[in-house]
Amino acid sequence: MATQAKRPRVAGPVGGGDADPVAGFLSWCQRVGLELSPKVAVSRQGTVAGYGMVAQESVQPGELLFAVPRAALLSQHTCSIGGLLEQERGALQSQSGWVPLLLALLHELQSPASSWRPYFALWPELGRMEHPMFWPEEERRRLLQGTGVPEAVEKDLANIRSEYYSIVLPFMEAHPDLFNPRVRSLELYQQLVALVMAYSFQEPLEEEEDEKEPNSPLMNYLRMVATQPIPKGHEIFNTYGQMANWQLIHMYGFVEPYPGNTDDTADIQMVTVREAALQGTKVEAERLLLYERWDFLCKLEMVGEEGAFVIGREEVLTEEELMTTLKVLCMPAEEFREFKDQDGWRDEREEDSLTITNISKLKASWRQLLRDSVLLTLQTYATDLKAEQDLLSNEEVYARLSCREQQALQLRYGQKMILHQWLELTS
Repeated sequence: MATQAKRPRVAGPVGGGDADPVAGFLSWCQRVGLELSPKVAVSRQGTVAGYGMVAQESVQPGELLFAVPRAALLSQHTCSIGGLLEQERGALQSQSGWVPLLLALLHELQSPASSWRPYFALWPELGRMEHPMFWPEEERRRLLQGTGVPEAVEKDLANIRSEYYSIVLPFMEAHPDLFNPRVRSLELYQQLVALVMAYSFQEPLEEEEDEKEPNSPLMNYLRMVATQPIPKGHEIFNTYGQMANWQLIHMYGFVEPYPGNTDDTADIQMVTVREAALQGTKVEAERLLLYERWDFLCKLEMVGEEGAFVIGREEVLTEEELMTTLKVLCMPAEEFREFKDQDGWRDEREEDSLTITNISKLKASWRQLLRDSVLLTLQTYATDLKAEQDLLSNEEVYARLSCREQQALQLRYGQKMILHQWLELTS
């Protein structure tokens, strides 16, 4: 398994009393039937942060790294209160869908007899997680303004608070014999949400799953295999998939230094494009027509008040939405009437694709609207690109920045580099 990222997290035991947590964990692995390849080792030595997996020998693609019996997985189904959680499933429904799992964690974490105590001993310290949701609000807004992260975090925190006070706390209070007072804490619940966000996984279900043999090895075990060669002595990382830096810091608490993340993106809020288009109107009739166009785009589900166009390094990831928006907002009034009467149409001419090689082929009005939208987006940041470049180029000054300041700087800089590239392309 491989990733493009190395996580600068702070880790340490939160449970268990073993003098050697790794030895306790490996002993537990044997007891529960977890198969670990002899080519890898769990260690704190040679890892980026905390406990990790290191290759003791070179590993080739396709080789098994470890296999976990499903019974050893910690979930709402395998925990010691799984029957109660299933019985109360209807009352535990929430927007996130995570409540049963989080209640399982809260219960097992406080239980001295929990089957997962040796696993908890390798957890990161919950009080030192670096997700932006744990940053002071002032620091979060100051360092991450314009990146989209503060807004995403505020939504998360509001949902967590609502979920905790309306569902989780009443359930724990109704079962005081299962949840002692020290785990009835919004702060702990928030920490566990972050941990689930960063460390859990959802298994994709196959359509014909029910038709498989009941004792199939693929049904009884989850297997992790190498996807690329891993040299001896290298730490082994799970992949996070194709994620932009703002997603990495939001969900995992780290970013990849520029230009390491080839999947990085920058967002242009959809309403920012509307604002840029409004700048070009001169009379009330033009403004009314623009709002009519916008309402029609909403009807087509191409835009929304809280949506964003996602701009990558090579192309627009939300190409259909942005292409349609540029067409509708820039077409002549008579053409829009015809377009509206036909309930929209799609023109897929190759020269209109929103890639860096084709931007120059777009109509001048489209390029101008896109450029104005980029300029407005850049104004949402507290600093400009030059200020970021000066910080990054001065190693001594950069080294004096806190970890959060460095992470935020890399995030802002990567987004601004993408936006400035599109600024040049549309000029």
